[in-house]
Amino acid sequence: MIAPGGADTAVAPLTVRLADYAYDADGRAIVALLDAYARDPMGGGAPLAEDVRARLPAALDAVPGAFSLIAFDGYHPVGLANCFTGFSTFAARPLVNIHDLVVLSGHRGKGIGAALMHAVEREARQRGACKVTLEVLSGNAPAKALYTAQGYGSYALDPEAGSAQFWEKKL
Repeated sequence: MIAPGGADTAVAPLTVRLADYAYDADGRAIVALLDAYARDPMGGGAPLAEDVRARLPAALDAVPGAFSLIAFDGYHPVGLANCFTGFSTFAARPLVNIHDLVVLSGHRGKGIGAALMHAVEREARQRGACKVTLEVLSGNAPAKALYTAQGYGSYALDPEAGSAQFWEKKL
């Protein structure tokens, strides 16, 4: 069992495990946790659409290389990392992208985010990944502090060319 700070505990243990998309309880936890994140200002401030809620676990299961880790405080799901395996052409190895990192608001500051990130790194190593990537909003100071404490940061291949940015075009 992983507890905040990495220590074992006998009282309301924090555990992190891979989700089974075909297991109904895991699917419900993923939807509930992601919906809580979507409703948060840092997740856009709006609930997930009903059609997304209905198809999310099966859709994740259909994506090759997708995996989710759920953090439990005792038996209660309190955190989630949705990840996707990609590929680094410069390293000719897989990479893992943390697409969503969620900790329920009432459980923040207890080491759950760090435990999820450690679990992602373990899974990434098992998959032979060369790195773990993520995106973060520039105004999300708590998330940036967590990521920095875990060794993450922006990068540049050549400082004179500038740092990498994440862009999108909605379809």
